Amino acid sequence: MKGPLFYSKILLFGEYGIIKDSKGLSIPYNFFKGALKTEFPLSEGAKKSNESLIKFATYLEKLQKKDPGLVQFDTDSLKNDLEKGMYFDSSIPQGYGIGSSGALVAAIYDKYALQKITVLENLTREKLLHLKAIFGKMESFFHGKSSGLDPLNSYLSLPILINSQDNIESTSIPSQNLNGKGAVFLLDSGMTGETAPMVQIFMEKMKNEGFRTVLKDQFIKHTDACVEDFLSGNVKSLFGNLKQLSHVVLDHFKPMIPKQFHQLWKKGIESNDYYLKLCGSGGGGYILGFTQDIDKAKKALQGHRLEVVYNF
Repeated sequence: MKGPLFYSKILLFGEYGIIKDSKGLSIPYNFFKGALKTEFPLSEGAKKSNESLIKFATYLEKLQKKDPGLVQFDTDSLKNDLEKGMYFDSSIPQGYGIGSSGALVAAIYDKYALQKITVLENLTREKLLHLKAIFGKMESFFHGKSSGLDPLNSYLSLPILINSQDNIESTSIPSQNLNGKGAVFLLDSGMTGETAPMVQIFMEKMKNEGFRTVLKDQFIKHTDACVEDFLSGNVKSLFGNLKQLSHVVLDHFKPMIPKQFHQLWKKGIESNDYYLKLCGSGGGGYILGFTQDIDKAKKALQGHRLEVVYNF
């Protein structure tokens, strides 16, 4: 048995801001993927996944009892398949901010949810919000609190525009110019990050009025502008807003940036060769980069692993 593939995602814009109703833009990233598979006997890695899924299955049983109107699963089939050696085979690195648990949640919903909402039907805003709510509850098993966006992106495999917490839609992004010099890239920090402690830091910061003001007047303002610029293909304005956004993050989200990248972050802003921003909750994993000249960026970031995900 091998289930359909579910891809990783990249939240281009909106990390942390979407908690406070900024816009956001999330795109599928097909380089990494995962699928449900069965093998017996289980290898070491598969055994760990299988054991984690058994705990997840128990959690889902409790979830559907607690909130029967939200979602129901065929838990008998799920448990049966787990006994036969089902696991999640994934190339998506964990703790890298690109949705490893999101792909898993999407795969389980796709295979075991009863009366599931499918990609083929007319996806009204109500249906998208309902899916997001289901996925948020499912994924909170892994993160403590989840917006449900990562699994939604993975499940639909479409770019998702977040206008506000209760207004989301699937969208299309400008087609890539494969010969273009401009690029969005992933920079490997070489260490994993954990979502829960980072969100905890953010929530603590939110108790400070000065920080709340910065978030609203600067962070969210530039995030919203970046989303609009990106979708309309206004590259010049996009890079102006990206520079501001990168600056705000360096000044006010320092704990989320691994220490050894503080200088590199600053160097990008000062040289204009590239601008860095958080990819997911930060603390490690990937850092997201934007450049108008990928060759310049590669030169400036020599010795670091860069992965181009989109060309302007």
